[in-house]
Amino acid sequence: LGSQGLAKERVEKDKALFGGREVKGKTLAVIGLGHIGAATARDAASMGMDITGYDPGLSIESALKLPREITLSDSISSAVSTADYISINIPYIKGEGGTHGIIGKEVLSQLKPDAVLLNFARGELVDSEAMKEFLDSGNGRYVSDFPDDLLWDHKNAIILPHLGASTEEAEDAAAAMAASTIRDYLETGAVRNSVNFPNTNLPIRPEGSVRISVVNTNKPGVLAAITEMFAKANLNILQQINQSRGDIAYNVLDIDPSIKNESTVSLKELQKELTMVDGVLSSRVVFGTPGAGYARNIEGQYWV
Repeated sequence: LGSQGLAKERVEKDKALFGGREVKGKTLAVIGLGHIGAATARDAASMGMDITGYDPGLSIESALKLPREITLSDSISSAVSTADYISINIPYIKGEGGTHGIIGKEVLSQLKPDAVLLNFARGELVDSEAMKEFLDSGNGRYVSDFPDDLLWDHKNAIILPHLGASTEEAEDAAAAMAASTIRDYLETGAVRNSVNFPNTNLPIRPEGSVRISVVNTNKPGVLAAITEMFAKANLNILQQINQSRGDIAYNVLDIDPSIKNESTVSLKELQKELTMVDGVLSSRVVFGTPGAGYARNIEGQYWV
């Protein structure tokens, strides 16, 4: 075309093939309001979009990062019902009560006929059969970077390569974040960006205290049994954090190692008794060498 002097004319003519719509004034539903979801909501609001959101486990830290104009919904179906665009930002969790196929027929039936679903979280979150039915029935769109045998060549689907970390800078940043996250957990017991553990931001350990973390099944009575072990040893709990996610609970306790009646307590024996409490899965003394002091309860056997 260039050699024929037709390039400019052809480019201007073909721009009609790329018509679209502006996002300003449109509604975006953000499903999952963690670090990525909150950032998505802020960026979309800055472009003049109206924001609705849903997250049953919204933390105070994430809530403080949300735009003031956001409308929070009490269900996914409610959040997406008025949306022109839907952004999925939730983790993929297998099993009962998990998120496999959470965007299914019930949710998709609430979408506008021309709604656009953006899924850059995990492909398994979307029920492919239900999504195909939605795409076949109207003018909706599905955009994802997770190839799907059923949807990849659908005329209303745009399937992209998974390019989230395809720059040198992104790879460096991802490696640094992973290293920082693991280091923080080993040194302080804090949990960040986990897909199956509750995010747990911890205060500074009081001077002279010993920090103990406990992982247990999330069921009634276990937390009481854990704290009772410290009471029996006459150890004062200076501060305590308890977080849960699904079937897992994570407890971090800072204890005062001094005992008023001048008796002594063996941390090794205390940890063994603590770990063998019914419902406790593992424990760790977060003190001294980072990563040391770990113990597990495996089918009633104590392992260190």
